[in-house]
Amino acid sequence: MAEPLWTLGEMRKATRGEGPAPASLGIDGISIDSRSLKPDDAFVALRGPNRDGHAFVASAVEQGAALAIVDRNFPPSPHEEKLLRVEDTMSALNDLGRESRARATKTKIIAVTGSAGKTGTKEALKLALQPSGTVHASAKSHNNHWGVPLSLANMRRDTTFGVFEAGMNHAGELIGLSKLIRPQIAIVTTVEPVHLGFFASVEAIADAKAEIFQGLEPGGIAVLNRDNPHFERLRREAEKRGAKIVAFGEARDADVRLIEANVGDDGSDVTVEVIGKTVSYRIGAAGRHLVQNSLAVLAAAKLAGADLALAARALENWQAEAGRGRRFIIEGPRGRIAIIDESYNANPASMRAALAILGLVPRSEFKRKVAVLGDMLELGDEGANLHTGLAQAIDESGVDIVFASGPLMGSLYQALPANRQGGYVKAPEELAPILLAGVKPGDVVMVKGSFGSRMAPLVEALKRHFESANAIA
Repeated sequence: MAEPLWTLGEMRKATRGEGPAPASLGIDGISIDSRSLKPDDAFVALRGPNRDGHAFVASAVEQGAALAIVDRNFPPSPHEEKLLRVEDTMSALNDLGRESRARATKTKIIAVTGSAGKTGTKEALKLALQPSGTVHASAKSHNNHWGVPLSLANMRRDTTFGVFEAGMNHAGELIGLSKLIRPQIAIVTTVEPVHLGFFASVEAIADAKAEIFQGLEPGGIAVLNRDNPHFERLRREAEKRGAKIVAFGEARDADVRLIEANVGDDGSDVTVEVIGKTVSYRIGAAGRHLVQNSLAVLAAAKLAGADLALAARALENWQAEAGRGRRFIIEGPRGRIAIIDESYNANPASMRAALAILGLVPRSEFKRKVAVLGDMLELGDEGANLHTGLAQAIDESGVDIVFASGPLMGSLYQALPANRQGGYVKAPEELAPILLAGVKPGDVVMVKGSFGSRMAPLVEALKRHFESANAIA
């Protein structure tokens, strides 16, 4: 029988909790969502701004949870024998994450942060490291004050490689996350004008990203983007923490240097020099930005002791995720339509990257390129200018027509020539009928905006519309 992730005795000790269940009780996972937990998981009842997890304790137990971690003042329950009472459930989750990291004495720990590309880089690292050992990585985009300790708490003690994504939108956030993760290797993918609503400048954003080095283990390594204008700023901060610097990029003095990249609409063929060794490989997803991030992936894999050749070969299986570039092709009697789902998030850097990918799609496959754009949020006073500035990227990518929603994206829409204006509304819900009337077979449609701009329903509306039309036909 496999060793459990935790025993109740270990959890009691880590959280200073109390409960009647036997210390030998095995726990196979930690969950904060009663809807998705698995049998024998421990459910942590977190108190959030919109809902209190304590309201779902009974549901979690009924679904097979082996244990529920609750605050000490939680009322007496019919499920008392399955409760672990702690002073505060959020603190207990942090305690579990901290203890999990402490016992992973033989695990190579990698942290990934940056203004863009964190989740994709984390997923690519997971692929690249798997041929060389067991890998535990953050699920989805679990990169915040609860996501990081939750991801750590779910790491098994015999894991070979641990990969953790860390995000922020305010100064100071990464300090605590980094000190929880305690990475041996820290990657900063890039620094871009993101969350400018909370920062005075891009330099201030770079300083906030540099907080990832505060938890770096002694002798740790910072993997930094040599092509980014804030490289020297990041390097200085990393060196203050005693870090060794490994630079990646196209620059001649990069330790992991791009030699050649043939970027296509369905992937890229790449040749790089990784700390003195030349490696050629294919990336299975489209985008010049993924080529750049693959350099960081191979740098970290090499530094963590993984087999470099196997790591590079594994990147052929790197595929875009839902909301982050996943492509859907719907065949119909009047032709095909392609939908590129970039609806999960957006900032100026990722928006330009997505438009560039749209531009790579051959017109021999899809004659018309359509961009459906929603607001990029948290950009502060520069928001309107940063939206208007996308006009050049739209032109360079050969986009034929733009549909847009949101007050900020209105600035861009008005800057476009009339022949590129497909339709604009302030609310994304109002855009669906205009979009469905304006898109046709033979189009490739890219949908992108910040999560709060609610663009994902437009992707689903497009899929339903064309799948239904095909069914009727």
